[in-house]
Amino acid sequence: MSLQGKTVLVTGATDGLGRLVAEMAAKDGATVLLHGRDRAKGERALSEIRAASGNDRVELYIADLASLDDVRRLAREVTATHDRLHVLLNNAGVGLFANQPRQESKDGLELHFQVNYLAPFLLTRLLLPTLRASAPARIVNVSSLGQAPIDFADAQLVKSYSGYQGYCQSKLAQVMLPIDLAERLKGTGVTVTSLHPGTFMNTNMVVGQGMTPRSKVEDGAAATFRLIASPEVEGETGTFRNQFEPGQPDAQAADAGARRKLWTLSCELSGLAAD
Repeated sequence: MSLQGKTVLVTGATDGLGRLVAEMAAKDGATVLLHGRDRAKGERALSEIRAASGNDRVELYIADLASLDDVRRLAREVTATHDRLHVLLNNAGVGLFANQPRQESKDGLELHFQVNYLAPFLLTRLLLPTLRASAPARIVNVSSLGQAPIDFADAQLVKSYSGYQGYCQSKLAQVMLPIDLAERLKGTGVTVTSLHPGTFMNTNMVVGQGMTPRSKVEDGAAATFRLIASPEVEGETGTFRNQFEPGQPDAQAADAGARRKLWTLSCELSGLAAD
């Protein structure tokens, strides 16, 4: 699947992994829709990616994933300007470590759960009609090997909170979703996968919190770009990869009952019908 002539939406595209993958897609000839939270930062990324790729078909969309209303607006703006979408890369995320206190989104939800998982869940569901109309199409979630099972009695971590638990359970949720979506989308030509791009890559999220990088963002971008563009993985769906290799997620990902609970909870919180 060459990206020449395709339309690609990358969330969290103003720096780090998303920025680099967006530039790679632009160089490959795609129309690239950059999502960011900060307009000044987004305008800078837009200008630099256009210059580096020689591709003027790069656009900017601003939305705060800590607001579900912003997510809905983002979906409306994308579908109002594009009737085709061939790749959705759910990359934007947050990681609050170093004993930082629990934070809530604008919707009153635990921040990791909303930004890393629920916002991509809602965005994906809202864009599914366009993705299906554009098939073959791919949805890729940028997850992590850092995963932890979800306690559905305290999914928002009100009773017991740690940044590690919040981050890791949201990353497991990002792996569980493609398993269910792959089954629901069977035969549509839309595939759904997730991956761990690299451990503590040298991104602002890692370096900015005083952690020592263990891998390069370029390596993570190469693994991610393969999932969104390579013919080698055409038709692959419902899988989790550790960079280029098959990955082994937390055991809860294989629990159909847990996935049903997550799906039901996600629909309730985002205001969507269960089917």
